[in-house]
Amino acid sequence: MGRVEKGVKCVVPGCDNLALRSIAGVKAAAAGLNVSSDKRAYLCKEHYKRYKKGMKKEKMIEKWRHKI
Repeated sequence: MGRVEKGVKCVVPGCDNLALRSIAGVKAAAAGLNVSSDKRAYLCKEHYKRYKKGMKKEKMIEKWRHKI
């Protein structure tokens, strides 16, 4: 049983919602989220959606780079 299943809260300051996903803290910071931890970032539904929008352009560039 992982931390998300146990009911850990979102790590973004000011958010008290339960976490839905767990991602690398470095990736969360690269997406523009204010995360205090470098190891794991536990995000609620709202902040995970923001993370996906922030990483969309980087993923597309990475995909183009490996296609060549």
